[in-house]
Amino acid sequence: MKDTLVRAIADNAQIRAFAVRTTDMTETARRAHDTSPVVTAALGRLMSGAAMMGSMLGEEDELLTLKVDGDGDVGGLVVTADGHGSVKGYAKNPQAMCPASAAGKLDVGRIVGRGYLTVIKDMGMEEPYNSRIELVTGEIGDDLAQYFVSSEQIPSGVGLGVLMNKDNTVRCAGGFIIQLMPFASDECVARLEQSLSEIKSVTALLDRGLDPEEMLREILTGVDAQITDRREVAFRCNCTRDRVERVLLSMGRQQLEELASDGEDVELNCQFCNTHYVFSPQEIRELLRVEKTRSV
Repeated sequence: MKDTLVRAIADNAQIRAFAVRTTDMTETARRAHDTSPVVTAALGRLMSGAAMMGSMLGEEDELLTLKVDGDGDVGGLVVTADGHGSVKGYAKNPQAMCPASAAGKLDVGRIVGRGYLTVIKDMGMEEPYNSRIELVTGEIGDDLAQYFVSSEQIPSGVGLGVLMNKDNTVRCAGGFIIQLMPFASDECVARLEQSLSEIKSVTALLDRGLDPEEMLREILTGVDAQITDRREVAFRCNCTRDRVERVLLSMGRQQLEELASDGEDVELNCQFCNTHYVFSPQEIRELLRVEKTRSV
């Protein structure tokens, strides 16, 4: 089963809903960053939320960034998503560990700690949209739900989850966002609240083998749901050697000449996908030569 996201409307368009499977995405991030199980859970939840929020952007070339800055041992999480279904992210301290919660589960709230969630939307305007709220629990789902209520005035139910195998690989990951439209009736609100109260966990649904569409139909039991969009999502980073070369050139000719004269390789690392780019002194000199030729 590929990682997929679906969008739907329900109950005469009084409800809009999103569901996503991000198992492969979360496992890709785990392997790239060698994250501990609890950090994998935290990062996977944030990426699932970002994937769904990215699908809410007006244009596919718009960009969403979610930043979680807490005082827990993970130090912080950064995830970006676009309207094409591409998501990438990293944890500042990928190896962070903490004891399990009282229920015996990965304690994401503890590893994140107290702090802030920042939502940035780059919609091609002079200044990006920027909203910052205090973390409610650090469990990610609760915090995104609070963002929707406080910053967008949209009552939302958010469920996010990551389940790990015994060998610390990702067994399943994904989530849902269910939102009430402003014109939703009291009856619609009551039905939705009842449906959400009966959902034990996202991972329970995913571990049964349900795909995102089946998840939504189970969550919205008794309500006519119409799927309006279906797309694949994946962990994809847009870093390239050409982009890294431009970063090197931005350092200035003098500094690059000093690096080349040191006789040591220069290594740059992409934070999002952990890809390493190595440039030999000769490659740096050639880069300077080509840039000088272009500028003449």
